Amino acid sequence: MVKAIVLCGGKGTRLRPYTYTIPKPMLPLGKKPLLEYVLSRLKAAGITEAYLTAGYLHEQIEGYFGDGKRIGMKLHYSIETSEMGTAGSILPLKGKMDGTFVVMMGDHLSNTDISQIIDFHKKHGAVATLALNKKGVPLEYGVADMERDEIVRFREKPIVENLVNTGIYVLEPEIFEYIKPKEDFANNVFPRLLERKKKICGFVFSDYWLDIGRTTDYEHINQFISIIDLTKGVG
Repeated sequence: MVKAIVLCGGKGTRLRPYTYTIPKPMLPLGKKPLLEYVLSRLKAAGITEAYLTAGYLHEQIEGYFGDGKRIGMKLHYSIETSEMGTAGSILPLKGKMDGTFVVMMGDHLSNTDISQIIDFHKKHGAVATLALNKKGVPLEYGVADMERDEIVRFREKPIVENLVNTGIYVLEPEIFEYIKPKEDFANNVFPRLLERKKKICGFVFSDYWLDIGRTTDYEHINQFISIIDLTKGVG
């Protein structure tokens, strides 16, 4: 049985003043807190047991979700007394993860099918699989393409596409061997895996995904949450 860890410990400083009194994962989207949408994606993938790492205003998270019975899940809590980093925050749960497990951010919104990422991960035999989403950013300037000193093409403010890290990870328990206290996955752990020649895979998806990192993001998504299909991809 695959378990999950959901990271809920951030202070959400970029979303102030909303987060002065509410932890970011508990910000309401429509009639539900953001974290409830995250947990619903795990449940849709057949994951019914999850550990929530929480710190800032954690009482609100525990008070709302409790043991998880109301939403058909079994929930546990790992409370942080100081900022631990995305990877460091899961270290206390090392003994709880006895097989393949999922790590997700508690403040990202997506409708991707997590079970597909798990299947992909197991098929490829990786230590870690990162879910990646295509994002395009327009350049502010026109671009000239050259071949042998001659301009062959003009592109006005082209869209530059990249594969961005969505903060959805499928991991093996071996990952704990490469985590140190107060470290982050992207800045420390994944580069360390690459240095040690460990296999990291990327699962590319095109479904909806949003990191609600700014007040404008939050206000915009709240206007359209009722028409976004967050059940897409559920079998």
